[in-house]
Amino acid sequence: MTPFKVVIPARLGSTRLPRKVLRELGGKPVVRWVWEAALQAGAEEVLIATDAEEVYAACRAFGAEVRMTDARHQSGTDRINEVARAAGWAQDAIVVNVQGDEPLMPPALVRQAAQLLAEDPEAHIATLAHGLHEAADFANPNVVKVVRDRRGYALYFSRAPIPWQREGSAAGAPRLPEGLAFRHIGLYAYRVGALAEFSGLPPAPLEDCEALEQLRALYHGFRIKLGTTDNPPPRGVDTEEDLALLAAQFATRR
Repeated sequence: MTPFKVVIPARLGSTRLPRKVLRELGGKPVVRWVWEAALQAGAEEVLIATDAEEVYAACRAFGAEVRMTDARHQSGTDRINEVARAAGWAQDAIVVNVQGDEPLMPPALVRQAAQLLAEDPEAHIATLAHGLHEAADFANPNVVKVVRDRRGYALYFSRAPIPWQREGSAAGAPRLPEGLAFRHIGLYAYRVGALAEFSGLPPAPLEDCEALEQLRALYHGFRIKLGTTDNPPPRGVDTEEDLALLAAQFATRR
């Protein structure tokens, strides 16, 4: 297994669920579950990157390595780039972005993303997806879809139902094209050099249109290798409803 690092961006502010990384599940803050899963993935380093002293103190209390980062960062990617730059990581080192609100992210997927990038020298970024099988998910704009080329590189990400099945689809009722439609999993592996270049780019028009940061990479010609899995992570924590749904499951964990 190629060595890799994990950085977990953990911002305290959140529009839909304020302070979500510190909300409790099974007696632990959400971010602690993410950190513990990342440790199991086999990374050589696992760091939490935050902009809040409260998050810093909470993470240090359970033993995590934490880095304070600039509160002006607009994304977790920029926060990770600051950590990588300050640490002096090599340009070809691999770092995986594991979101701080994904307490059920399987460690195997973290390893898969890192290995996918390590095995493809032409790729700048690697990410994961799984096949869509439910029409409701295909039509849901909160479910990010992705299509790929024959070599496994991402062609486009969208909140819209892509690819559109011309035959059998009606306005507002897209037909699910089995085997072609994939749901994107928000897990990224970067080479440190590509991460720095990406963070220095201005937002792209497509990114602004769909509110999807990965479109900035495609717009500027980055190659994103897309791996697939039949074991997607359960939902993350974005709303009070998400938190309530996960609470019972985590009540039995310690």
